[in-house]
Amino acid sequence: MERRLGFSWRLLMLLAAISLEIGCGVAAKEPRGKRRHAYAAMMYMGTPRDYEFYVATRVMMRSLNQLRVDADLVVIASIDVPARWLRALKEEDGVKVVTVENLKNPYEKQDNFNNRFKLTLNKLYAWSLVAYDRVVMLDSDNLFLQRTDELFQCGQFCAVFINPCIFHTGLFVLQPSIDVFNNMLHELEIGRENPDGADQGFLASYFPDLLDRPMFHPPANGSKLDGFYRLPLGYQMDASYYYLKLRWSIPCGPNSVITFPSAPWLKPWYWWSWPVLPLGLSWHEQRRMNLGYGSELPVMLMQSVMYLGIIAVTRLARPSLTKLCYNRKPEKSITLLHVTLKVAGIWSIVAAYTVPFFLVPRTVHPTLGWSLYLLGSASLTSIVINVFLLPGLPVLTPWLGILGSLFVMAWPWYSDGVVRALAVFAYAFCCAPFVWEALRKVMGSLQTLLEREAFFPRLGESTELPCKLY
Repeated sequence: MERRLGFSWRLLMLLAAISLEIGCGVAAKEPRGKRRHAYAAMMYMGTPRDYEFYVATRVMMRSLNQLRVDADLVVIASIDVPARWLRALKEEDGVKVVTVENLKNPYEKQDNFNNRFKLTLNKLYAWSLVAYDRVVMLDSDNLFLQRTDELFQCGQFCAVFINPCIFHTGLFVLQPSIDVFNNMLHELEIGRENPDGADQGFLASYFPDLLDRPMFHPPANGSKLDGFYRLPLGYQMDASYYYLKLRWSIPCGPNSVITFPSAPWLKPWYWWSWPVLPLGLSWHEQRRMNLGYGSELPVMLMQSVMYLGIIAVTRLARPSLTKLCYNRKPEKSITLLHVTLKVAGIWSIVAAYTVPFFLVPRTVHPTLGWSLYLLGSASLTSIVINVFLLPGLPVLTPWLGILGSLFVMAWPWYSDGVVRALAVFAYAFCCAPFVWEALRKVMGSLQTLLEREAFFPRLGESTELPCKLY
């Protein structure tokens, strides 16, 4: 009994703190009066992509501010989120921050549990925001095309069915309630069925009959509805729908919000998301207009200077092939070393094209990201060309191929996604012979290099002996 009372007392204290923080949050740049509604998102730590989601949350909140929504902007942040991030949200973005303890996930031992969803149950704290009549709970990968304040007219719980049978929790409407919140915590304690161990599975289990509910249509008089409703698909337009026809044609409701429920490394805030995925540029345009790229520019400038310096130095230091000599009788004892050199040459080329990719700041604008990547790969390939005395064009053939593929994917006049995919495939098919020929020439150059006594002198002989030049 005492344990139950202790738990209840701590829960009441936590809810009181949340309510107080909502009421006394830092004001936005433009003063806001007391609002009855809120757009809310959550932030937590513990994934390799914490910073990217922080940037995404800021962009989404600023875009809502830009749309002049009639609601507060709230972020439910776990206690380990860096203070400087929270300060930026409050002071620069006009967001009210609610700090919470992470909810323990009781589904961690499920066979299909994905550790990156471990703390997504913090989303349940949205039901504790009782200072508001309605809350629209959001994931950070939402891209708003227009205001959606009519959602605050929906009932106690409303969500979109992207999957024909399971609603999506990237955006849903709820009526905050301490009773519902407490009941959800109780369901977590007793281990309610949860197919995926995350917020999606828990809420789908908690509201199992939402599929049978009527479609939401906002009343013209602005009144609020009671009950549970399905939201039209236009409030959660899956980006994959766009890629088939390269345009939106969602007949259900206003085309208001794009969501990106794809693999984590294909989220729109990554610089490589465009032109691979056409909608990546739309997200970055919102960031450019609302937040900018000031935090990444110093790193990009330093890398650019470093790459340009490497190109200049290797250009000046390139040796002349005509000064090397042939060794007509290579020693069998260094055959293994010859093989090792060939492998090292090929892997050096591969590294020259992969290392710059991982050095580019991941959330920069795609045009800046691809430009820096191409500059970096050109500089590192220049080192490989100098070290192994390789011909420039074959080594740079993949560089030219990548540049061409970017133009093919970014071409804006494809009639639909199928034609675009066929164009990319045709380009890759046409490039394959050139890449193969370039590889053949590189291997031939490495073999020629191995025959030069200046690189591998004969064992037991001095490299200072005169040699015949060819």
